[in-house]
Amino acid sequence: METLRVGLLGLGTVGGGAARLLLDEPDRIARRAGRPVRLTAVAVRDPHKPRSIDLAGVELTGDAHAVVADPAIDVIVETIGGTTAARALVLEALAAGKHVVTANKALLAEHGPEIFAKARAAGRAVAFEASVGGGVPIVQALAVALAANQIQSLAAILNGTCNYILTRMTGEGLSYAAALAGAQRLGYAESDPTLDVDGTDTAHKLAILVQLAFETSVKPGQIARQGIDRLELADLTYAGELGYAVKLLALAKLTPAGLDLRVAPTLVKRGAPLAEVRGPYNAIRVVGDSVGDAFFHGRGAGAAPTASAVVGDLIDVATGRAQASSRVASLWADAAPARPLAPPSKIKSRYYLRFTIADQPGVLGRIAQVLGDLGISIASVIQHDSGDDAPDSSPVPLVIMTHHAIQADLEAAIALIDRLDAVHASTVRIGVED
Repeated sequence: METLRVGLLGLGTVGGGAARLLLDEPDRIARRAGRPVRLTAVAVRDPHKPRSIDLAGVELTGDAHAVVADPAIDVIVETIGGTTAARALVLEALAAGKHVVTANKALLAEHGPEIFAKARAAGRAVAFEASVGGGVPIVQALAVALAANQIQSLAAILNGTCNYILTRMTGEGLSYAAALAGAQRLGYAESDPTLDVDGTDTAHKLAILVQLAFETSVKPGQIARQGIDRLELADLTYAGELGYAVKLLALAKLTPAGLDLRVAPTLVKRGAPLAEVRGPYNAIRVVGDSVGDAFFHGRGAGAAPTASAVVGDLIDVATGRAQASSRVASLWADAAPARPLAPPSKIKSRYYLRFTIADQPGVLGRIAQVLGDLGISIASVIQHDSGDDAPDSSPVPLVIMTHHAIQADLEAAIALIDRLDAVHASTVRIGVED
């Protein structure tokens, strides 16, 4: 059968892993694809840089536009990242009649409607399994295996860097700064880890999952987002005393008031599958109206797991499955009905609260009074003895777990509590996922 000829843009971690798999396992891939899949050309920033991959027989160039324009190439694999050059090259590839495989979550989250409109007009497929979850096949699961379901909720760990940091903090009592430094030494975190630790990367991925699960388009900026960069070890310790682990979760829930979407550190009950995900792993819990509870777990980043997803998409293009799915799917389509986002006045959750208060009688009662006045009931309290050696004026922590409360009411209560003269610092608030 006719060979599927591949042009690869970028030879970093993802691109290098995909290239290595294509070059090392051509016979296996050909059997699965029903025809040969050949890496024909690779575009890189510096063609003269030494490479650990043997690219004999593959054209290596510094001109990505030339690869996209080459009429001998059938499909473009975009692994350069970012949303500027990548967007232009993907649109250019579709206009040139080529299918596209991408691992670029930011590109799809920010420009999904434009890219898929162009793909539909050109009659071409855009495959993107590697954009969320690395080697975890969640895109295929939502788009195909669970397509008969109305998804009710998603709860996901989608950033291995953050999960590694939280695992080290919880298990070894490290500070955030020390755990981050360890992640950087091992290559799990970039020298500038901002997009990972502030929740941006997770919000991009959640926007893609929302499109697949709920058939609605949201921009990452519409998703309430809080990262792990301001977490303190004390809160992980108190959560453990209460029987919980803290995870950076991407949450999407279908409620009568609309979609409840957020990315935030969240308490998860010990023993629940998400609570036990450790190190640089990803996991996604999906609840559907027919399938019930389903759980997906695996490596979310790295050359080999992500290459698995990229080459899997290429096999789908080679067999025609990707094209068939694209013809019937309405991903990021203008005609798709938009679901409203639930306002804070309609969102309910349990909460972990840590106050820093004066060590004097009556403070707990005053805080409980404010919470009670706004309809927020207390489930449990932690207040350790400050010790005989502590000065009388030393502030002490007070931890409260609430029952389910309306988000807007809780925010109003915290604003009032933080103004009390006995409260010495801003209240720490972390949601609880039951």
